[in-house]
Amino acid sequence: MTSLPHAAPESTPAIGTSVSADDFKRAFRGHPGGIAVITAYGENGPVALTASSVSSVSADPPLLIFSVSALSSATPTIVAADTIVVHLLDAEDIGLARTASTSGLDRFADTSTWSRLPTGEPVYHGVRAWLRCKIVSRMDAGGSTVIAAQALQVDVERDLEPGEPGAALVYHNRTWHRLGEHSRLD
Repeated sequence: MTSLPHAAPESTPAIGTSVSADDFKRAFRGHPGGIAVITAYGENGPVALTASSVSSVSADPPLLIFSVSALSSATPTIVAADTIVVHLLDAEDIGLARTASTSGLDRFADTSTWSRLPTGEPVYHGVRAWLRCKIVSRMDAGGSTVIAAQALQVDVERDLEPGEPGAALVYHNRTWHRLGEHSRLD
């Protein structure tokens, strides 16, 4: 079997060129993402940030990926950590999503909402689900770092049966949304 040479369409930009940051943001504004809060513990204490980039990669081994922006004050601690906690949120967790996404706010001021696991990582109480993960890979990508992590421990507070609508929290077009039965398409 022989393969034919690949010819790029004439509309394809030349290598080294790319779309503008504004055009890229405009394209992704219509692409919703699930909401998670990533926590880690470092030299200066606990850190947290809200992410819409968490995706499962593999069930066996249990791997996930996410990215963190260099603009976040939590990023250096998360990138340096050996282990982190990924909190997978639903609409009941909107308060935590907002807190962890607000710059300059002490995300750990209310000590009744979180504790440290026996292994040291900060974990928020009552979220839909969380996974304690070991970071297995880091890759610089533009102004962000893409992190791959293996789940070591999981706690699911609010489980869903297959096909059940739940109350997923997503970020779409700069706004929080709740998915549920009303948004289901068959």
